[in-house]
Amino acid sequence: MKRRTVALICGLTVVLGAPAVTGAVLAGPADRVATLDGHPVTRDELVFHMRRLAPTVRNELRSTQVGDRTTLRLLASRALDEIWRDKATLLLAEENGLTDSVDYADFRAEWTAENKRRADAVARGETVYGVTEFSADEFYSHRLAELTTGLQQRLSAAAGDPLWVTDAEVRSAFDADRQQWSANATRYSYAQLVVPLPFKPGLQARVAAAGRLADVAAAEPGARLTKATYDGAATSGLNAHDQDLLAVLGKLSPGQISAPVAGTGQVTYYQLDGKTVDADAAFAGYAGRIRQSLVAKKFDQFLQSRVDHSDIKVDTAAVDSIDAKDVWS
Repeated sequence: MKRRTVALICGLTVVLGAPAVTGAVLAGPADRVATLDGHPVTRDELVFHMRRLAPTVRNELRSTQVGDRTTLRLLASRALDEIWRDKATLLLAEENGLTDSVDYADFRAEWTAENKRRADAVARGETVYGVTEFSADEFYSHRLAELTTGLQQRLSAAAGDPLWVTDAEVRSAFDADRQQWSANATRYSYAQLVVPLPFKPGLQARVAAAGRLADVAAAEPGARLTKATYDGAATSGLNAHDQDLLAVLGKLSPGQISAPVAGTGQVTYYQLDGKTVDADAAFAGYAGRIRQSLVAKKFDQFLQSRVDHSDIKVDTAAVDSIDAKDVWS
């Protein structure tokens, strides 16, 4: 693997991305500031990425005493790291027939054409799904997300593909974090004590001393004790009440009573009587989502490997020529 280059800038350690030949004067168009495997990164392209990242970097440096030049160098470094990964994604998409170009100028042309297509459709009274006009940043994110999804699908379609995930890998991931994946296949049996306001002082102490909600209910004026079950497997989608209920029950062990949950004109205590998990139902329900998460993880690793083995060159003088007005104007 090629060595990554690290530069020290005014006390800040900045990773310049995959191995870069810094200080090189690159042959080719005058606006070229870097290359990845011979594919140019233009000055406008770098400035575009710097503008995308500027709010994040400025927020990180808010409490740090650094000048504009240091901020710009850190911003350029972050932007180049983003470019290496995005350009590698575009090259991979081009190799797999998902895009015709990886050049920034062609991206700008696609953005303009897409906005014109949408504007023309609106003028004709046609339905336009999503926004009627993309900003450059929005269209870039949209395009990259589409290509990433297409690549993940294409490169994981069959055994032997670089992102292929086996059934055994899916099962292993499920078993490694069964509790997380089993929430919607868990059946909870619980008691619920609702006590209206105002209640006699010392309610929390009385609940704690009793240890069972049934032993508290009769002594509390207006209190209502009910028993119920919640079956995640039988529920299609979680509404707000289900989410709140699971947030409480999911933290309890059988026999344990929750802290009081405040409501309008009342407080509620929950006691978990028992829970059972249908592991087969949980696995069947979540296998697809687990597989996709593993594909995404493999894609990240696969892409990073391509970046790490790429031939990257940076013209540091050209990068340093970018000033504050180029980014924040």
